[in-house]
Amino acid sequence: MLRQHNDDGVHTYRIPGLVTSKKGTLLAVYDIRRNGAVDLQEDVDIGLSRSTDGGATWEPMKVIMDMGEWGGLPNEQNGIGDPSVLVDEETGTIWVAAVWAHGHPGERNWWASKPGMTPLETSQFMLTKSEDDGLTWSKPINITSQIKDPKWHLVLQGPGKGITMKDGTLVFPAQFKDEAEMPHSTVIYSRDHGITWQIGAGAKPNTTESQVVELEDGVLMLNMRDNRGGSRSVYTTSDMGRTWKEHRTSRKALQEPVCMASLIKHRYKGKDYLLFSNPNSIEKREKMTIKLSKDQGDTWPELNQLLIDEGVGRGYSCMTSIDEETIGILYEGSQADLVFQRIKIKDLLR
Repeated sequence: MLRQHNDDGVHTYRIPGLVTSKKGTLLAVYDIRRNGAVDLQEDVDIGLSRSTDGGATWEPMKVIMDMGEWGGLPNEQNGIGDPSVLVDEETGTIWVAAVWAHGHPGERNWWASKPGMTPLETSQFMLTKSEDDGLTWSKPINITSQIKDPKWHLVLQGPGKGITMKDGTLVFPAQFKDEAEMPHSTVIYSRDHGITWQIGAGAKPNTTESQVVELEDGVLMLNMRDNRGGSRSVYTTSDMGRTWKEHRTSRKALQEPVCMASLIKHRYKGKDYLLFSNPNSIEKREKMTIKLSKDQGDTWPELNQLLIDEGVGRGYSCMTSIDEETIGILYEGSQADLVFQRIKIKDLLR
């Protein structure tokens, strides 16, 4: 149990992100929801737990993003949440993205954020970075002006994690609400190691929290929460999100109860596998399951699935490769706010 209700005087921990640094350090990020379980707007900060022994032990929690009493408004009106984390595999820099909400007390930020560009008008897309393996972190970096259309109501990351492509491009999954308040999943990306960022077009209407992997041919696969319910939407792009193509498994292969999920690529004995985790149900957020695909996500055989928590939880999860033999998963379980578990890849390759 990495984080439990009331640890360090915090009411609730939610929204897991998990990566492995170039030095092999595990870095877990999450919402610190100080006063209650609700999403923004509230007094919410981004927390970090760090492990240098593959998750056997964890250092004390650090707060790495806290907007404080900005603009003369209290902490309760300057929440920052829904983290996504990535490792620049070329430089070793670790990036965390989060959404900052300013003002509108007592309202849900999903609906309170409006068109415009300033913090008073609309939520802000924030980054922080660490260049020393997660020991220290930069002040928040605001990239809203680089990626947001002023007509949109909201732009934010897909919580969980991002990737570094084979050519060095950094990619975060993202989402935006257009001028009609319709949400779309997409990606944001940087070709200069995080100095500047660009955003793709929406992959599909009424999709939100997504995760991204690079397939063997360099194509990006975006696996999306579909608010229609029942199953995941899956699209691909070969031009950094300018255009999208529906994948053959979209709305067919991966059932869901409308929830965030995790998708990663793991290399084992010279072969790349895709791993997917989510509540394996259409009824409710229960039966947290890891699934493995041997064919780039075309099939997800039942033989290569592992149920790790059959109970009901909040259902979000994020996976990482710890070493060739082992993956780690951080998830919102039935027994604690955030549960960490090590899984042997051989247990999925039965």
